[in-house]
Amino acid sequence: MRHAVQWVRSYLFVIQMYIMMPLVGLAFAPWALFSKAGARACCKTYSRWVFWTARWMVGIRCEVRGTPPTGEVLVPAKHQSFLDIMMIFTAMPTAKFIMKKEILRTPVIGQYARLLDCVAVDRGKRGAAIDKMVSDVREGRQEAGQLIIYSQGTRVAPGVKADYKVGTGVLYEQLQQTVVPVATNVGVLWPRRGMYRKPGVAVVEFLDPIAPGKPRHEFMAELEQVVEERSDALMREAGFDPDAVHH
Repeated sequence: MRHAVQWVRSYLFVIQMYIMMPLVGLAFAPWALFSKAGARACCKTYSRWVFWTARWMVGIRCEVRGTPPTGEVLVPAKHQSFLDIMMIFTAMPTAKFIMKKEILRTPVIGQYARLLDCVAVDRGKRGAAIDKMVSDVREGRQEAGQLIIYSQGTRVAPGVKADYKVGTGVLYEQLQQTVVPVATNVGVLWPRRGMYRKPGVAVVEFLDPIAPGKPRHEFMAELEQVVEERSDALMREAGFDPDAVHH
């Protein structure tokens, strides 16, 4: 019975969440069209609405740990669901994403991604995509901010292993910025697909910075180790054993 009730609560939560998205987007549009501050305020307002409703509708409490950066840094993050996008973005003052270009065609999200100068890349053309990523990032550096990149390139379910893509290493070399990795467990409670939401504490954790100047292979190995180990620990904290998943 309790499981059935949680299904109903999850369904209602997801429905209201997607109803609110265009409403909040339209409400902020007059400001957002002329100001990145307006676009940012819209996205953070919507995210906080989701956090609030998630807590009382489905029992998910969102928690940010560590020290979110405020300067111009590269933020390679573990990506498990839509929730970590909102939590990471909201935790920093002037964040923007590197994203697949298909997202720009998504209603509301795509329009606001353009307003925030997010960097869109074509994942089907890896070499050209990386070159474009670096050039777009450089051209957009007139506004200092936190550049979020999902190093595995997509949402990865809890316990599933996926390679870290070379794009993060190229940006690390080319931009010569401090890196602040992010670990998470949100996929245990809010899966990448499906409606069901499980009660618990969803965490994104900003880890210790990695200084620029290391060889690419050394940096990538360190990045993967710290993010995966900490994400696994957070998932265990949420009641999920990542080692039990067969790959």
